[in-house]
Amino acid sequence: MAILHRQDAASVATLTMDAPERLNALSDAMLAALQANLDEIAADDTVRAVILRGTGKAFCAGHDLKEMQAGRQTADGGAAYFEDLFIRCAAVMQRIQSIPQPVIAQVHGIATAAGCQLVATCDMALAADGTRFGVNGVNIGLFCSTPMVALTRNITRKAAFEMLTTGRFIDVREAKELGLINRSVPHDQLDQETQTLAETVASKLPVAVRIGKEAFYKQAQMDTGQAYSYAGQVMVQNMLDRQTDEGISAFLEKRKPDWS
Repeated sequence: MAILHRQDAASVATLTMDAPERLNALSDAMLAALQANLDEIAADDTVRAVILRGTGKAFCAGHDLKEMQAGRQTADGGAAYFEDLFIRCAAVMQRIQSIPQPVIAQVHGIATAAGCQLVATCDMALAADGTRFGVNGVNIGLFCSTPMVALTRNITRKAAFEMLTTGRFIDVREAKELGLINRSVPHDQLDQETQTLAETVASKLPVAVRIGKEAFYKQAQMDTGQAYSYAGQVMVQNMLDRQTDEGISAFLEKRKPDWS
């Protein structure tokens, strides 16, 4: 039985993690399924936005601890398995940001450890009221070092360090204030609000969004001068696209652009 389902509608691909009995943990199988689907979506020009969601009581509870403990049953105590696991997980997280389509996390219940990392990694995130977030591995003796990478690129360092060292959970109000999510909505409105956001993104000129998403992450790693130089070249590339020409002309002529 598949643990990840893809459904496409209105130029939006929805990926649903479906292992509720394990709180949609990032098991070996789940990581492989996410990687395969993200690779397929990246090459699919009909998809303009992606929603990532989970079934059951939780969005994602992080790595599969039972699977990780089983990985210890080797001569090296699991060293090779653990190294490979975190490489594969990092590849999935980086793939979310490297595919041309914006990815929106639709979060409910809890998002803990690598599940919180998943939320922090997605380009945008909407959460149901009552959702809780944590990088709580420290509570069982495992510092959330890889989730830390995404978290410290989303929220303030002091807030991230407190979460990482205390295992404290935050609610949707604090998650929004810190920048981990865009906003929260009542649980019964989460599906519709996320779909509306995805369809809004999907309605924009694909080449502009594709160029913009790539530039968004690249410039963030540069100093201010480099970022302006790079972003200027990106604007030139965008301006020279014939569909951008059509979009600007349509705006000036007070008509809808023909982006067919």
